Amino acid sequence: MNRLENLFFEQGYGKIPSNLPEFNFYCRREVQGITVLHVIDYRQGLYISMDQYTHLKEQIASFFHDKGEREVHVMTLVLCDDTDKARRLCGGDSFCWVIDSREYRLLIHETQVADFYGWKDILEEYLFLPAREDVKEPGSNAEPQNKTDWRALSRVNVVLVAVNVIIFLICTFTGDLLYNKGAFSVTALWQGEWYRLFTSMFLHWNVEHLFSNMIVLYYVGAIVERKLGAFPYTALYVLSGLAGNVFSMGYELLTNAYGSSAGASGAVFGVEGALLFLVMAHRGKLEAMTAGRVAFAIAFSLYCGFTSPGVNNAAHVGGVLMGFAAAAVSVACKKIKVFSGHG
Repeated sequence: MNRLENLFFEQGYGKIPSNLPEFNFYCRREVQGITVLHVIDYRQGLYISMDQYTHLKEQIASFFHDKGEREVHVMTLVLCDDTDKARRLCGGDSFCWVIDSREYRLLIHETQVADFYGWKDILEEYLFLPAREDVKEPGSNAEPQNKTDWRALSRVNVVLVAVNVIIFLICTFTGDLLYNKGAFSVTALWQGEWYRLFTSMFLHWNVEHLFSNMIVLYYVGAIVERKLGAFPYTALYVLSGLAGNVFSMGYELLTNAYGSSAGASGAVFGVEGALLFLVMAHRGKLEAMTAGRVAFAIAFSLYCGFTSPGVNNAAHVGGVLMGFAAAAVSVACKKIKVFSGHG
């Protein structure tokens, strides 16, 4: 349980003392109330009846209710190498998942919630890591295999980086063709070429421009995608890029300073804005990052843009605001989905 417990601590959970080593409890305060991770180590021949299991969860809720907490949400994690045995225990509980200690998998039945405060992605990533000392079958001498599991990678983010790089390489062989057709331009928009709001997000003027955006996207985007999921991350990236261009259009119309611009900066700043929200939502700390550090990095990047000539600062501002808002909406929708009881 050591590594699994450390994972809970990294996510801001505190341990509740227990006299039973097979039962462990971890809690964290959320905006809605208290969330509790109830871990049952079902590998050592332990057996409890359904009535005992139900009573135990009721006792956990009562413990916090007695302390004045109105909202208490409990998720049970059953660590077991006999999945049939585990499912018989908690198959009727919507808020119960099984961790298969033989196959290193997270098992979620169709009648159980699809997520719980983002823990599905966190646990799946944890189980794909090569060092799995605390979930190995007791008595097993098998050595963990140091293989890369492609499911653990942030696939959408890798694709986005690759698309930006490939399009830039194409631009090196086609000259100004793609820039003339796809760069952001208010005058072109008024002529009906609204597609430029989207296409300009994938064009970069030079190698330095491309590299500065992709290096940030590669590292920051991977974290955000893991926390939000592939589809929400894709939507966030696109919406942030569009918002950046809309802000640029508004700025140019207000100042009558029209020009041509391109780049993924709006989308990248949106990803950074999303990271800021996620760190704040995790009580100010996430994967060795703090809200202060992320906020400083964003502020410093904005400052460099405002003090440098030829930089589309309106796109940066629009992107970071949309990214922060989109992450907030994504997390809120995920929590609503969890507590509605629909998978």
